Amino acid sequence: MPTRIRKVRKLRGSRTHGYGQIGQHRHSGKQGGHGNAGLHKHKWSWMVINDPDHFSKDQYDVHNRNRISRWLNVGELDGMQTKTSEGAISVDLTSMGVEKLLGSGDVKRAYNIKVESFTERAKTKVEEAGGKIVE
Repeated sequence: MPTRIRKVRKLRGSRTHGYGQIGQHRHSGKQGGHGNAGLHKHKWSWMVINDPDHFSKDQYDVHNRNRISRWLNVGELDGMQTKTSEGAISVDLTSMGVEKLLGSGDVKRAYNIKVESFTERAKTKVEEAGGKIVE
């Protein structure tokens, strides 16, 4: 169709171009609905190409897993001594809010450590230095 006989040329200046006075033909009709409307229907091919994970769930998002939020490495134990008993320094990590003891760093002294959980590497380093871990 030639441009000179199109409706948009004939109705220049008429504001609504014949679609009524309250703004019909301006909103969601021409785009297939607002937002996510039609992703199971007429926008399915768009969704498969552009957002293929829209309706799937993340299989690795476990909601009831136990996350360790506070931990400490054995190399940071030097500044945490509280009291000395029998040649070993006692450290209560549970009362300090530490949940797990990790094995990075070097242990220079003997420590008696109270903590909820620990790694095998942390246990061997503490025991080699002459200390022990109490759960």
